[in-house]
Amino acid sequence: MLGWLAGLGPAPADTLPLRATRALPPVVAPSDTLVRILPCPGAPARGRVAVVLLVGNRVTRERTLRAELNIREGDTLDLAELPARLEANRRRLFNLQLFHTVLVQASCQGNGQLVVLFVVQERLYTFPVPIFSIADRNFRSWLDRPDRWRRLDYGLHLVRNNFRGRNEQLTANLQLGFNPKYEVFYEAPGLGRTRRVGVGGGFSFSQSRSVDFRTFDDRLQAYRPADAYAIQRLYASGGLRLRHTVQFLTALDASYHREQILDSVNLDNPNYFLGRTAREFLDFSLISTFNRRNTFAYPLTGQFAQGLLAHRVFLNPGLPALTTLRLVYDRYFSLGHRFYYAFGLNGQMRLTRALAYADARALGNDALVRGYDAYVVDGRHYGLVQQGLSYRLFNASEIHLAGIKNPKINTIPLVAYLNLFADAGYVVAPGAPSGNQLPNRLLRSAGLGLHLVTYYDRVFTLEYTLNGLGQTGYFFRSTFPI
Repeated sequence: MLGWLAGLGPAPADTLPLRATRALPPVVAPSDTLVRILPCPGAPARGRVAVVLLVGNRVTRERTLRAELNIREGDTLDLAELPARLEANRRRLFNLQLFHTVLVQASCQGNGQLVVLFVVQERLYTFPVPIFSIADRNFRSWLDRPDRWRRLDYGLHLVRNNFRGRNEQLTANLQLGFNPKYEVFYEAPGLGRTRRVGVGGGFSFSQSRSVDFRTFDDRLQAYRPADAYAIQRLYASGGLRLRHTVQFLTALDASYHREQILDSVNLDNPNYFLGRTAREFLDFSLISTFNRRNTFAYPLTGQFAQGLLAHRVFLNPGLPALTTLRLVYDRYFSLGHRFYYAFGLNGQMRLTRALAYADARALGNDALVRGYDAYVVDGRHYGLVQQGLSYRLFNASEIHLAGIKNPKINTIPLVAYLNLFADAGYVVAPGAPSGNQLPNRLLRSAGLGLHLVTYYDRVFTLEYTLNGLGQTGYFFRSTFPI
């Protein structure tokens, strides 16, 4: 492998061209990995795959990787389409998010016989991460709290990725402080020889010393008792994962929930649980995901679509059922010359005879019009449009850390993008309280951001935003905005 890498030589910053015969069209490969095709002098237009080799997967089982590929021994391939075919399979392995790099090479044995070689570099799979975090939606909301220094959580977050070498994930949380939480989750996206059916499940118990019991002036108001937990939550879940194709997945889940608040919360806002201090319910959800992005951490090309249909049945007499429909669609384009464009659509509908305050979250949580971080907008339905134009400032490829021999942690990728963005959103909230001005109103913003993509798919963004209220501010995030 070292000889192969040494023989590749330098590549342009924007693309890594495939080395092939003149009959093979060039294919642009992303800068994180390489595709190489060795010349096949005198080979026919089609070739038969003699062998597919996998190298570097010391932990990951070979069967797990082969299930992702659509190239098998005995396949007959059109050599003109081989570069694109190899690149598609390389991306399938890379988007498992198990490897730092995935390299692929095709060569000829003679008489059109092809040898296909995938070389992977595995990541670290066990992450014990200390928990030290703020107990709020975002940093701006935390700064607005008068008791901010008491609103901190600490503990241990333990993740074991690629458990048993089968791309399974075990997660455990032991969190103390302002919001004690005890959780364990297991996710197996695919089991068996074909890895088309998987399972998932988990258990969670959490408590909080305060609860956001009301929205006034488009801001959350918190209630904090002196010597008790304001709210307790418990849930257990389980379900199936169906892999129709590598890019098309469906999850079927059922979960049991129990939630309880103090009497004082119900007195201050009887609509919090529709007049109750405790409720139990069953959730049934169907989520289908179509994912054809080039990478998951910071996509530059491709598309993503996801649909959610969820139905909630309350076990308490008199509480009406709740049905939720959510649709997400994102599209990414390469414009050339290091420019990229992305837009995203996000919408949600809630159908019920009576909607509790605890279930009325719309914009300001997971879905956000950037620049309105200090606000929440409650309602039954919402729509959100986001778009951004990015320019890649530099690609440091790999920063090598001297003195560290482990190849899994001694190189740090670093890519920076300058991003110009604009968002718009709207929340439909029949009967919204008069003290809130943002429901039933067009929300809009624009701004400039700096995006850093680095170690283990981490993305950090710093944004300067002007919103529709005429307010400006700087915002820091740790996720890709679209």
